[in-house]
Amino acid sequence: MSLGSVQPTTAGAGCSYSSETVVNIVIDLLRCNPCLRALVGMSEPSTLDIFRHSSEAIAGEYDGPETELKETSSHELEGANSDAEVSAVAVEGSAERMTYKSPRLPTPPSSTNKMCPHANGDVPANGTSEMVGIELKPNGVNGTNGVSHTPKLQPQRNPYAPRASDFLNNVSNFKIIESTLREGEQFANAFFDTKTKIAIAKALDSFGVEYLELTSPAASEQSRRDCEAICKLGLKAKILTHIRCHMDDARIAVETGVDGVDVVIGTSSFLREFSHGKDMTYITKTAIEVINFVKSKGIEVRFSTEDSFRSDLVDLLSIYQTVDKIGVNRVGIADTVGCANPRQVYELIRTLRGVVGCDIEVHLHNDTGMAIANAYTALEAGATHIDTSVLGIGERVGITPLGGLVACLYAANPEYVKSKYNLPALRELENLVAEAVEVNVPFMNPITGYCAFTHKAGIHAKAILNNPSTYEILKPEDFGLTRYVSIGHRLTGWNAVKSRVEQLGLKLTDDEIKDATAKIKELADVRTQSMDDVDSLLRVYHSGIQSGELAVGQKEALDRLLKEHRETQTRELAVAA
Repeated sequence: MSLGSVQPTTAGAGCSYSSETVVNIVIDLLRCNPCLRALVGMSEPSTLDIFRHSSEAIAGEYDGPETELKETSSHELEGANSDAEVSAVAVEGSAERMTYKSPRLPTPPSSTNKMCPHANGDVPANGTSEMVGIELKPNGVNGTNGVSHTPKLQPQRNPYAPRASDFLNNVSNFKIIESTLREGEQFANAFFDTKTKIAIAKALDSFGVEYLELTSPAASEQSRRDCEAICKLGLKAKILTHIRCHMDDARIAVETGVDGVDVVIGTSSFLREFSHGKDMTYITKTAIEVINFVKSKGIEVRFSTEDSFRSDLVDLLSIYQTVDKIGVNRVGIADTVGCANPRQVYELIRTLRGVVGCDIEVHLHNDTGMAIANAYTALEAGATHIDTSVLGIGERVGITPLGGLVACLYAANPEYVKSKYNLPALRELENLVAEAVEVNVPFMNPITGYCAFTHKAGIHAKAILNNPSTYEILKPEDFGLTRYVSIGHRLTGWNAVKSRVEQLGLKLTDDEIKDATAKIKELADVRTQSMDDVDSLLRVYHSGIQSGELAVGQKEALDRLLKEHRETQTRELAVAA
């Protein structure tokens, strides 16, 4: 069984590669991934030079004295064919000697980008021998997602933005598959009637997500009717439905009017033994049958494994290569139990990116709190589509939250994210879903948490008032929100109080503001002061200064004025009652 060959493909939008690019991609995958090198029997990165020269020799580009390359006993390196297609290493076969002609060493072109010169991307390579030249083609190699992008080498202004040299990075070239109406229905509190589903679908469409994923119409008769109703809304987003890898489900799904079908089946040993009980031969045969059927209806099809990170790597790459060859629009990686970490995600997606030419979708559960980080890392590695749900609702603790992912991607490329999505609509969208499933928006929720843009510490407040970027990576105004500087507490600083004094239109000197701040901190040691409490104190202080009854440092006089103010307020309330 072969791990799969990296070769030109017509899946999706007809992504194609030159011979040189294919060879360099495979070399880069091996150089960056020690696990993959071990899998193919290359214990040291230096072995890659022999691999590259051997591939060139087979393609007939070089000649020279013969050298021998011995493979490990459990792997066979398949040579490139006449079209210079480079195959990955077979996992079957006995040890054998392979004889190649040793080529003359080519000089790397100066116009190429250098990708991943070292296993640690932040450490520069020691000379050009450690670098891999990558020729950038106009159509890119990032699957078929949207328009291709060829980053230009230039000084980076945003330290969180992707490196220009990493041409597989899709942090600024991605699509969201919003699964609140599929994965979200699996949330413990969720029950969406047709009216609620339509309201959520319209809100998501208004926000600008590219895809909506709906519960399988095979789940129930009402699910089928709801799917048909949403398909008839005429939304801008494409409508997908999620089905088991079974012909009965596929026949029902294609009749609902959806734009695409997401097919899934478990491939880990756990699911194959304790869930559906099928082997990989059956899974592959059924997948081909279902995919060809859906394709015959002229709609999109995605094939995903379930529990991908606990599945055998050879099984994964083999079935993904098979479905890629028959023309799926996307293949899917699913961290079904939330066990993966960013490094594992990066390595698997990067490896898969070298095996298939179609788009790559990821579905990441949040059981260990890694969903957002894993989603971002997947895009860095070459994934094109991310599954999300509003507030992350879903099975158990859910999946990648829409708002959290948007915040993360906004930090990397604000202008791109603002151009794609209606960011001010996010708060209303999250409130809608929170009400539907009877939960509150968490206080620490990115962007829309009630204290997301609240600044409290004195040194923070001073800097924020001078330049908000000092302590904000997200601009609240881009999301239709405002920042708030909290001042009624013991940590407050006089600069924050000064800002409030100016907002109230009061005239106080810096020394007077500092004196008033000291009184606020004194009172806040007893209990937190509300904004009304702070405003009353500032007005009383200002009145005392103006009347001459108060001066800086006259603590007893200020206490007397505050007491008189409270007594006046009490009498007024009594009269009003």
